[in-house]
Amino acid sequence: MVLTFDPFRDFDRLAGQMLSAPVAGAAATAMPMDLYRSGDHFVLHCDLAGIDPGSVAVDVDGRVLTIRAERSARTDADVQWVRRERVTGTFERRLTLGEGLDLDKISATWQDGVLTLTIPVAEAAKPRRIEITTGRAPALEGVTTS
Repeated sequence: MVLTFDPFRDFDRLAGQMLSAPVAGAAATAMPMDLYRSGDHFVLHCDLAGIDPGSVAVDVDGRVLTIRAERSARTDADVQWVRRERVTGTFERRLTLGEGLDLDKISATWQDGVLTLTIPVAEAAKPRRIEITTGRAPALEGVTTS
């Protein structure tokens, strides 16, 4: 088991409690994601359980990908809460995309509360094999050999 040290975790938590402001990790816990490469594209899965797909917006501005979602709080008057842990409100994740991606061909799908983005690698950035030819080098015009 690997433990990571975050010297600001407790400070952020305390500041958030004192100021009633969302902490930096709130978006990450409200919108956990996985990102991996599969062949010639990247795949991003974002868990958005309990969120109306119509409230989700995915935007690309320059090289910044923004995912914004809203989870509404229950407003039933006859409900007495015992425990409330699911984050409500509007939250977002921003990712800076690297060079070599085809940003015009990003696609998004929604299934069972999971947003999946497929981000293709640009043709110019894909690995390719350079063919090696054998034989004599072609003679240059105007050059004579002795």
